[in-house]
Amino acid sequence: MSSCAWQREAARDLISGRGSIVTEFFDVGCSRRRPWQDRRQAAALLAALADPNRGLDAVVVGEYERAFSGDQLLNLAPLFDTHGVQLWLPETSGPIDGHSPTHRAIITLLGAQSQREVLRSRFRVTAAMQAQAREQGRYLGGRPPYGYQLVDAGPHPNAAHARWGRRLRRLEPDPATAPYVRWMFAQRLAGRSVAGIARRLNEMGVACPSAVDPGRNPHRTADGWTLRTVAAILANPRYTGRQIWNRQRTDREPTELAEGGRSHREVLRWNPAQDWVISRKMAHPGLVSEADFVAAQAVRAARPTGDGTTRTYLLAGLLRCQFCGRRMDAHWVNGRPGYRCRHGHTSAKQPAVDRPRNLYLREDQVLVQLSTELSHTESRDPHELVRYLRSNQIMIICDGVHCMLSSENSPDTTRPQGQQTL
Repeated sequence: MSSCAWQREAARDLISGRGSIVTEFFDVGCSRRRPWQDRRQAAALLAALADPNRGLDAVVVGEYERAFSGDQLLNLAPLFDTHGVQLWLPETSGPIDGHSPTHRAIITLLGAQSQREVLRSRFRVTAAMQAQAREQGRYLGGRPPYGYQLVDAGPHPNAAHARWGRRLRRLEPDPATAPYVRWMFAQRLAGRSVAGIARRLNEMGVACPSAVDPGRNPHRTADGWTLRTVAAILANPRYTGRQIWNRQRTDREPTELAEGGRSHREVLRWNPAQDWVISRKMAHPGLVSEADFVAAQAVRAARPTGDGTTRTYLLAGLLRCQFCGRRMDAHWVNGRPGYRCRHGHTSAKQPAVDRPRNLYLREDQVLVQLSTELSHTESRDPHELVRYLRSNQIMIICDGVHCMLSSENSPDTTRPQGQQTL
């Protein structure tokens, strides 16, 4: 709260002898890059402007760089003028005059300076973390991978931080879970499928990562091993003993609030492998050799067909199961391409008793129906029809008897595709 205190003091100095503070709006832990409408306290201030009994006639900003970024103030100024509320800044020694070229120049300069401060800080922090991960192999936070635990690694190298009691941490094999990671790699190198490994772990009653550490995995269900969990472990290069940083990033996406207004939600996304930062030296004990890790990735590659041909699925990603809403998997059967949906069942678990029967479709039969339904297109060539569907973001919804076309952007708008049995 020290930031709030000195901003309050700056505001008091600015209005000394000319007014008093009647209420405060202060957002904690909120980026200045977010619009005022997306900040809780700032949005409350904007809402208060429209109240004729608001009890204030001016808004005093303690420091521009903590309240605005870029041209935010220029965009908000007309709103303050509409409601007859002045906006005071220390840099203008009082209220802003929107018609003054000097004031507008000051606001433009302050906006650019605020943006520069954010970009400069971000670049310095990112560059420092890259160097620490690459050159020092330093652990930079986050959940430890399954199979590892965090241990003390000595005092912080920065003398000031060390005096405050901050210490480094590093990864060490977890005696309870590391053997299972080694077992997974050994099984994969022996040619066992990822689903088979997951199924065997479930049969042995081995606790999955979210069950081992539920406190750090509140977003997961902890209901057993899945194919994706095993695949992620087998693809994680940190098990070789090298430190990896920047595998994921957090994006902020706008979202509508139930009570009105907008907010943001954080979404984790994977960065491409070329953006990963890998330590030059070993940073912690490895659970698999680098040679075995590379060999395990080769096992994951697609196996060649018996006759050396390449299997092509024209409708991959375009078919959706009407029963469960999942995209159907490409499936080669009887020497031709097809598609199936197992309604969420994977071979890593035993099937549920009430699970519907698998849905199977033949690609050639679906293409025949597409050719009839999309007769308004210029060509009936299958490749042209598929390009038409993809370019218009049209999905094919199937129930095993009937199919419908549906826009991905408007899932409620569908039109029948005929009554032929697949």
